[in-house]
Amino acid sequence: MNLDTLNPAQREAVENTEGPVLILAGAGSGKTRVLTTRIAHLMEDKGVAAINILAITFTNKAAMEMRERVEETMEGTDTKDMWISTFHSCCVRILRKDINRIGYNRSFVIYDSADQVTLVKDCLKELNLSDKVFEPKSIISAISGAKDKLYSPKQFKAIHQSDNRMSKIADVYALYQDRLKRNSALDFDDLIYKTVELFKEEPEVLDYYRSRFKYIMVDEYQDTSKAQYELIKLLAREHQNICVVGDDDQSIYGWRGADIRNILEFEKDYDDVHVVKLEQNYRSTQIILDAANTVISNNIERKRKKLWSEKKEGELIKIQIADDEMDEAEFISDMIAKISREQKRSYKDFAILYRANAQARPIEDALNRSQTPYNIYGGT
Repeated sequence: MNLDTLNPAQREAVENTEGPVLILAGAGSGKTRVLTTRIAHLMEDKGVAAINILAITFTNKAAMEMRERVEETMEGTDTKDMWISTFHSCCVRILRKDINRIGYNRSFVIYDSADQVTLVKDCLKELNLSDKVFEPKSIISAISGAKDKLYSPKQFKAIHQSDNRMSKIADVYALYQDRLKRNSALDFDDLIYKTVELFKEEPEVLDYYRSRFKYIMVDEYQDTSKAQYELIKLLAREHQNICVVGDDDQSIYGWRGADIRNILEFEKDYDDVHVVKLEQNYRSTQIILDAANTVISNNIERKRKKLWSEKKEGELIKIQIADDEMDEAEFISDMIAKISREQKRSYKDFAILYRANAQARPIEDALNRSQTPYNIYGGT
């Protein structure tokens, strides 16, 4: 296939298919294009069968987009046997086939957050613990954290034996797992936790998937947890044709179990890792990138990289320091009115970004006072 439209770093990432590869993909550097082209290159130029490729993404939307782009690139090629999915979807498929080997029903149901709260309340009642003292959602969070780190109830208990409260939470965790199993149910974290358990306890199952998935690619590797890291390491241990793509500078999910060490220490986990840095940005001007590079360079734990762009021109970044959120909201509203009036701009030309939903209220109030129409968009 023709790779001439790729820049040199992108082409290097696509053509290095054997052995462990770490692609450090800066923001706006075309990583999705690299991944989809890499898959197409494996199949068209290397003769790899679709059934031997596993590509992991973090959202169903990203998985769907990747499959569509692979099919567009390889028009007429059958890709249905290729697994392009999220970690959790991948694990569901594995568990539906073989979870009976570790004592679970293959027709298990997956509990949602409401089911989890109900079950935790039942466990607290059975253990004579107050759900006011031991708030169910905080217990679910603790159990989720334990599973992200692959701690069994016994291990969790041992770690927290000197902490009376955490020791009691460990008792809830043990009973919670027992009740899940009795109910032929798993929670969301179990999907990865139990797949790792299955692979470790049933080597035949692991061998089957190792022989099937000869080429593994993982997107957003900086956001992987200990459990996800272990799952991939088990699958890739023999052939080591593992390609991970990520950006340590974009790691923001430590609060929900992501471990940045997975990407920072990838070169310690595998021998002769080929590292490719995608530093050319196609999204922003150099002025914006210079500011971003300067800010992120203050991070201590990171892989060195410097984003650059061929878009040299652009407006300078403006910074407005407000007295409080009300002053900030009024400034935003006034600037929109001023620019739309002086430059004949449509309201649809403006976007306001905020970090948390709670920050939207004063901005909405200011826009309503100035009778500025707006729409709020949420989701990921």
